[in-house]
Amino acid sequence: MKVVILAGGSGTRAYPYTEYLPKPMMPVGGKPILLRVMDIYARQGITEFVISVGHRKEIILDYFDGRDFGWKVDLVDTGAQTDTGGRIHGCRHLLGDTFMATYADGLCDVDLGNLLGFHRKMGKLATITSVPLRSQYGTIEADAHGVINDFREKPVMKDHWINAGYFVMDKRIFDHWHGENLERDVFPGLLPGRNLATFRHDGFFKSMDTYKDQQEIEAMYSEGRTPWVRTAQAA
Repeated sequence: MKVVILAGGSGTRAYPYTEYLPKPMMPVGGKPILLRVMDIYARQGITEFVISVGHRKEIILDYFDGRDFGWKVDLVDTGAQTDTGGRIHGCRHLLGDTFMATYADGLCDVDLGNLLGFHRKMGKLATITSVPLRSQYGTIEADAHGVINDFREKPVMKDHWINAGYFVMDKRIFDHWHGENLERDVFPGLLPGRNLATFRHDGFFKSMDTYKDQQEIEAMYSEGRTPWVRTAQAA
């Protein structure tokens, strides 16, 4: 089982940090978040990685040069301007009949064995791990007369589920691959044929979209709160 990790984007929302450093190399506890994501897979027995690089690729290439993590790592230059769909498509020659893929900036405690089992049971071309939406704002709860009875700090909104990455795909998906953007083109293109499933994970998920996110994750790590670190059976 191989995992494609999307590590080539420009990370504009994390500017100015990413003017000098690709977002996958932003640190969490002294190591790049890219390595933290890879470790999520490795702890569950999946140790073959295909890293799609692009923006400031030389920093990622230099980091892995001469380092041995006990994993098999292929680095593929998919271009500085290539979109998410194009990056996975550019790695297809290295992939088997079933493979995984994810973003380089999302930490999650999903059970990869259960995810893979769900994908195989559903028999679709792709499975997306989804998590409940956590509001970025606190909310007000009031009765029908407008009287406030509670405040909720950034609640989890379980009526709405978002894409967390941690995909499983069958290689047959490339016969149906249209467009350059994974989220706006490729996945919506699978809907008419009912070829897309979601594995709902009601656990920990946190993405490093901005510099503020990096600071929050770093604080969690320094406090010893690392819910994305787990040990499970090999997937």
